[in-house]
Amino acid sequence: MSAAENKPNNSAASPQGRNAADSSTARPMRPGAALGRGGPHAMLKGEKPRDFAGTMKKLLGYMGVYKYRTGMVILLAAFSTVFSIFGPKVLGKATTKLAEGVMSSLRGGPGIDFEALAGILGIVLGLYLFSALLSYLQGWIMAGVSAAMTERFRRDLQAKIHRMPLSYFDKTSHGEVLSRMTNDVDTVNQTLNQSLSQMIISVVGILGAFVMMLSISWLMTLVAFVTIPISLGIIRFVVGKSQKYYSRQQEYLGHVNGHIEEIFSSHGVVKAFNGEARNQAAFDELNDTLYHSAWKSQFLSSIMMPVMNFVGNLGYVGVTILGGYLAASRAITLGDVQAFIQYIRSFTQPMSQIANISNVLQQTAASAERVFAFLEEEEEKPDAGAAGEKPGIEGDIDFRGVKFGYSKDAPVIRSFSAEIRAGMRVAIVGPTGAGKTTMVKLLMRFYDVDEGEIALDGRNIIDYPRKNLRRLFGMVLQDTWLFSGTIMENIRYGRQEAGEEEVYAAARAAHADHFIRAFPDGYDTVLNEETSNISQGQKQLLTIARAILADPPLLILDEATSSVDTHTEVLIQKAMGNLMKGRTSFIIAHRLSTIRDADLILVMDKGDIVEQGSHEELLRKNGFYAGLYNSQFENRD
Repeated sequence: MSAAENKPNNSAASPQGRNAADSSTARPMRPGAALGRGGPHAMLKGEKPRDFAGTMKKLLGYMGVYKYRTGMVILLAAFSTVFSIFGPKVLGKATTKLAEGVMSSLRGGPGIDFEALAGILGIVLGLYLFSALLSYLQGWIMAGVSAAMTERFRRDLQAKIHRMPLSYFDKTSHGEVLSRMTNDVDTVNQTLNQSLSQMIISVVGILGAFVMMLSISWLMTLVAFVTIPISLGIIRFVVGKSQKYYSRQQEYLGHVNGHIEEIFSSHGVVKAFNGEARNQAAFDELNDTLYHSAWKSQFLSSIMMPVMNFVGNLGYVGVTILGGYLAASRAITLGDVQAFIQYIRSFTQPMSQIANISNVLQQTAASAERVFAFLEEEEEKPDAGAAGEKPGIEGDIDFRGVKFGYSKDAPVIRSFSAEIRAGMRVAIVGPTGAGKTTMVKLLMRFYDVDEGEIALDGRNIIDYPRKNLRRLFGMVLQDTWLFSGTIMENIRYGRQEAGEEEVYAAARAAHADHFIRAFPDGYDTVLNEETSNISQGQKQLLTIARAILADPPLLILDEATSSVDTHTEVLIQKAMGNLMKGRTSFIIAHRLSTIRDADLILVMDKGDIVEQGSHEELLRKNGFYAGLYNSQFENRD
């Protein structure tokens, strides 16, 4: 397969492959978790809450692209609220007119003026209809803004993933990353879609109700405002308590997703080693932390509205008593009392909504913080401004004093130097942990060397743009990678523009054509998500076919035939032999019998080349290689 195949979840692109030398970057444990992988942003108990103000500032800045539409939403929401605010005042006039008519009829007068009453009610209906229309328009625009923001967030996150160094994914579980792209982005989307316009409506509603209340009676307004300090105190208390729980809830939601993704993807291994109980215990621990965080945050949110309503009702009782007295003394009209009571509801209800939204914003800040933290992670060093690969790559590769470690204090490659001429078949052998696969990662620039350099045709590979460099390599790994799609699509992944006949030829060269055509749908057979509807050996044959189709100038074969039977291995070795003609090839193998025809064998141990030469030369030396080779044939009948 082509180098493009190497996704972050490939073991060859992760220090958790077969080599123990790569184990220095194993994923750290989560706080409080005994098993599984944890993200690098885990919050410890007692840690301070996240930066709410800073995160919301970033979020508003991110919305700058949609400032005109957002401004339109603000205006429409404000005008919608203003028109609805005038409704109670006008409706109060209808109440006054009705009361006056009733009193007039009791005194023998003309009674209720239904024509004037109908005119007032018509105005009220018009105000509410126009308010509803503006509210509908702002909701429609806001839905578009929130959907566009969500699409942009996920597009930026996806693009960010491709710019991230593989070392980040070595330390962070896949579920943790997926949680940021799904749960956290959805939380931000829901807040934008529901809470932003509601916040505007609530603020305008409070201001409008305050003005209308003052226009009716300053004394009644003063009584109503006695409850405000109490309400603000409650809001401050609840928000202060709930913020840390919302942060921990979003954090552990990512941990739970990461654990589930990890265990489900390795379900067969868990079963084989009877690990159900251990993994269930690890899940219960994470889920229990999530439960308690969610329960506390939701409980604090749920008590906000009842308490605020209770405080509002206290003010409502006081205003009702005072309003009755003022109406009886004819200081205000009966309709004004009715309007004022409605305005109290219009004043206290938005305050309760703001209090509730403030809790939602805490959760939004926690989610947005995680998204922005990922977007701000350190990226791969940018490519040098050099041109693309040189026309007509020869394939000379020189390792010059290469030193590398996944962490600075634990070098994996200590001092690696070798000269490889174009067209050579180079085998890299050594015990587990010698650093064989690490050398391939450096060659592909999945990681950059700490010291020294790797030169391709005399030019340091850091001068090649990564895309152009990786396009020169075809790679077949021991751990196969196939995606959910047809067999034709999976083979063609090596070269998208290849025709069907070219795909058939590549499959025949890899000795995969016969079993592909045995399926009812042949090359149109769809592989399922886990590619479990074909055998491991068949998967390997498909990846080899993909590499053959890519037709690259350089090859990397990392235990490429380890999953096939001996007969098929012989056939594949012949096919790969033809493929390697004229190409610089790197072969990593544990079965030394498969690399006897290599032009050069590099024997590695503890990050250094301890021997190099041909198979016969190394056997004659009777050194480290000879010991490895002979050990594979000891104790055999």
